[in-house]
Amino acid sequence: MKIPILDLKPQYESIKEEIQSAISSVLESGQFIMGPEVKQFEQEVAQYLDVKHAIGVNSGTDALVIGLKALGIGEGDEVITTPFSFFATAESISNVGAKPVFADIDSRSFNINPEAIRAKITPRTKAIMPVHLYGCPAAMAQIMEIAQAHDLKVVEDCAQSFGARYYGVCSSCNGGCSESTRNALNGKHTGTIGDVGAYSFFPSKNLGAYGDGGLIATNDDKIAEMAQMLRIHGAKKKYHNEVLGYNSRLDTLQAAVLRVKLPHLDAWNEGRRRVAKTYNELLKDVPGIITPELVDGHVFHQYTIRVLDGKRDEVKEYLASEGIGSMIYYPIPQDQLPVYKGLYEVNPVSESLGGEVLSLPIWGEIEEMKIEQVVDNLKQASANKVYESVL
Repeated sequence: MKIPILDLKPQYESIKEEIQSAISSVLESGQFIMGPEVKQFEQEVAQYLDVKHAIGVNSGTDALVIGLKALGIGEGDEVITTPFSFFATAESISNVGAKPVFADIDSRSFNINPEAIRAKITPRTKAIMPVHLYGCPAAMAQIMEIAQAHDLKVVEDCAQSFGARYYGVCSSCNGGCSESTRNALNGKHTGTIGDVGAYSFFPSKNLGAYGDGGLIATNDDKIAEMAQMLRIHGAKKKYHNEVLGYNSRLDTLQAAVLRVKLPHLDAWNEGRRRVAKTYNELLKDVPGIITPELVDGHVFHQYTIRVLDGKRDEVKEYLASEGIGSMIYYPIPQDQLPVYKGLYEVNPVSESLGGEVLSLPIWGEIEEMKIEQVVDNLKQASANKVYESVL
């Protein structure tokens, strides 16, 4: 039985009639750009996230770029972020004229290490951009205290964490934040803690559209007003452009699809947590594998293990030979990509994990027999000495 890294068909089948009705309604209306569904979706998302403003844009990348621009970040500024993320994170910083500065990660959470952030702050630092990688909330209490102490903005990259919540339980916890800060942030959605939250609705995301889409969340009226202008060529009123902006509108069809999906999101995310728990239980005694921690609020956009002893690629090839899909997110840290060649020193934890991480098949509706098949093949790889245990 072949098992892909992701199968969206079961989800679609469960909401097929609602989706078709929503799409048909938009087609009948003829309002394909900034139609009423966009505003309705923004209102519903704002309510779901418990945030004052939600602004639909064309993609998660645009959400990051426009979020940075709305904060006034640009030429000569520095933004501290993680090296261990998809390139859109660093790309957005570079594309507004600022310099990405990379702080290494924690090996348990895969997220930026707050202590590494402290060491990277300079007089030019204007913001911190944590990424809630794989759906795991970053150590936001520490990050917010660092930001407040140095008068820095915080832009949360939530491309993989829609629906995740921060509960103050961080894998990298070293007691570096106050209990009062943790309590104040307890239960908040990722993307609603910093100044700006940027989300992606790429089809593979936990809340995925049927094409590109993104969202900016903020509680700041001025940031929201600027973001709303920037997404429509820098204009509050048509043909009265005030600043240089972008063409970055969320399509009405995508908004309609997302409106259907949003009420199901928490159940789908809980399904992913159940899958992750099952994987962890079945893999706990497999030599040479480190499983991810089941941190409170984690929504497991990816279920990512570490394959030790330098045998990750061999294991991936073995799984592929058995018809099992897997992916490497991410083999090369952002700071070592060709576009930045020679500009940055290696961050050792990120560099090491780039050779170990392997994401396994996960979606909320995956059958347990398929999970067992994936695990059986990993065990077979171990039995065949594809790699040796270093545990």
